[in-house]
Amino acid sequence: MISDNKMPQTTQQRPTQAPESKTTDLSTIATLISKELQLPLRGVENTLTLLSEGCTVPFIARYRKERTGALDEVSIINIKDLNDKLTDINKRRATILSTIEAQGKLTPELEAKIVSCWDAATLEDLYLPYKPKKRTRAQMAREHGLEPLAQAIMLGACRDPYSYARQFCNKDVTTADDAIKGAQDIMAEDIANNEESRKTVRAEFRRTAMITSKVVKSKKDEEESAKYADYFEFSEPLKRCPSHRVMAMLRAEKEGVVKINIATDDNAMERISRYYSKGYTDCSKLTREASEDAYKRLIRPSIENEFVKEGRERAEDEAINVFSTNLRQLLLSAPLGQKAVMGIDPGFRTGCKVACINAEGAYLHYEAIFPFREANRAAEQLKRMADRFRPQAIAIGNGTASRETEAFVRGISFGRDIDIFVVSEDGASVYSASDVARKEFPDLDITVRGAISIARRLMDPLAELVKIDPKSIGVGQYQHDVDQTKLRTRLKQTVESCVNTVGVNLNTASAMLLSYVSGIGPALAANIIDYRNEHGAFKSRAELKKVKRLGDNAFTQCAGFLRIPGAANPLDNTAVHPERYPIVKQMAADLHCSVAQLIADKDKQKTIDIKRYATAEVGTPTLLDIMQELNKPGRDPREKLEVFRFDERVSTVDDLAEGMVLPGIVTNITNFGAFVNIGVHQDGLVHVSQLSKRFVASPLDAVKLHQQVIVKVTGVDRKRNRISLSMIVD
Repeated sequence: MISDNKMPQTTQQRPTQAPESKTTDLSTIATLISKELQLPLRGVENTLTLLSEGCTVPFIARYRKERTGALDEVSIINIKDLNDKLTDINKRRATILSTIEAQGKLTPELEAKIVSCWDAATLEDLYLPYKPKKRTRAQMAREHGLEPLAQAIMLGACRDPYSYARQFCNKDVTTADDAIKGAQDIMAEDIANNEESRKTVRAEFRRTAMITSKVVKSKKDEEESAKYADYFEFSEPLKRCPSHRVMAMLRAEKEGVVKINIATDDNAMERISRYYSKGYTDCSKLTREASEDAYKRLIRPSIENEFVKEGRERAEDEAINVFSTNLRQLLLSAPLGQKAVMGIDPGFRTGCKVACINAEGAYLHYEAIFPFREANRAAEQLKRMADRFRPQAIAIGNGTASRETEAFVRGISFGRDIDIFVVSEDGASVYSASDVARKEFPDLDITVRGAISIARRLMDPLAELVKIDPKSIGVGQYQHDVDQTKLRTRLKQTVESCVNTVGVNLNTASAMLLSYVSGIGPALAANIIDYRNEHGAFKSRAELKKVKRLGDNAFTQCAGFLRIPGAANPLDNTAVHPERYPIVKQMAADLHCSVAQLIADKDKQKTIDIKRYATAEVGTPTLLDIMQELNKPGRDPREKLEVFRFDERVSTVDDLAEGMVLPGIVTNITNFGAFVNIGVHQDGLVHVSQLSKRFVASPLDAVKLHQQVIVKVTGVDRKRNRISLSMIVD
């Protein structure tokens, strides 16, 4: 930052020999990551090594705890992301050094600054004076021989700059005024290119920048613009503006409704001007003019663009985090388990589509019913299907006619208890028309596939939802406005984490589900399915090695996450990795029993001293994981499914009244609150301030997706079809 003690250099020193190496080794990057993330250096180094060897995040987190110091998935992902960022900076640094070296302008001082810099913005500041540019006013002035004049004025080396300027007149520079203007262009560019000048302005922006939005006059009265009315005349300190507001303004700007500006006061300009222009001489006056021009024409617009980009990226990152968290909660929703299910895709005009599946998720039967035209016949159809296929639960999609269909089904006497659930059908239509659905059910209509998907979602949400593009599931915030590459990467990580956290039945999993298992991917997943179709169910994990192109490395990565119920080796249905089977066998041998007997006998397990089995490679974290698996083999980490019913008093918005206390289900979580389905075809919003009596910094701290909650109706805007809710009910 500019101070009175340090004069920024505006001219370059003599060139010197460039360094032989322009890259940074792994240990340096590991040290930087360790300091930035406050993680042990050894764990970071080993994590980076494992990632470079092709190990996946779930595998490292679960099966390489001794090497990482038991880092969790979040820490490992943060290490990976920061390593990618630093690696990109390192590559950029090499390019910058090479470019400046080629110009013969790389001084030892400049080289040291560049080599030690790990901030992308500062690195570009250092490079700016040497960066190839379009022909600028300053460049043309230099070509006209005006650089000595610029230096003389800046240093105050001439008493009468106008008289001195006449010496530089030529056929291109005809007057002293022209020479002075050209010299000021050079001075302005030198000041603007100076690292300290830009740092001063950047610091001022970071401290005082305001984000403002103003409506485009021609759009103000358009009906489509009304949803952005809050931002027609809006201003807020950028550092306090939450991401959802930034994203809303950016979307409004994209649609041409508002214009966004990020600016600050001109205190930085005054500081720069005072620094460069000392005293009250003619030279200082000209220097002041040049510094003000540098600020207004060159520095401020550049920093404004930088902060717009930075604000956008920060808001996008937060939006992606919200989406990822919601998606994780959705994928890990409580499953019904392997039970026969009847799935109903409700509808008024076209009727309800009903599909029956067995406990393995296999399609059995389909019929269309019309309960709102032929109620008696529809009821008889459902009873016949229930008698024939014996579903243990009925899953009803939550779309159009959902409440009406639910009421109809609950009014039918099936002669036995059948649990009835309302299931989110977000993305079901996308799945129905997808290549995945066509491969699964090539001979079935789209409507039938949708009903099957609803039934399967109840049985196992994770297994079914992985078949759908996460963006189509409907739990995001501004997901279409963020960087799509970044979004896809993060959501893929989330899906992979969830799939490997739960584990996958090797003999029933779809190709899509298998593709998310650590180390497998789409190609190997297809090969596994082909092998299963040709040879029947897998008898052991070891049999995986017979799958085409599934080598030792892939086996190591995936084996621990695959389950084989009923396998001869009971460990094949646990999260114990095959590489650790010998340890369990030794435990059983020491207790004079089989592995199966050890798993069945909790008392025997309590007698095991795990310290006896510790080695240099296998420490306490892995041994504790093994003991946990022996205690609860193949455990499902997801919660148990609970039956839920909406309040029968309400089915439409017109049934609502302020003060009503109703049961609901959280359907989406954003930075500003949570949306709750109370059974009226329109989700209500619980603002973050209404989630709890205590202060809630983030809605994610207060609620979870698909959580059953009790809410109070605090407002109903029937014109805009908006419902305001509160979870503070007493």
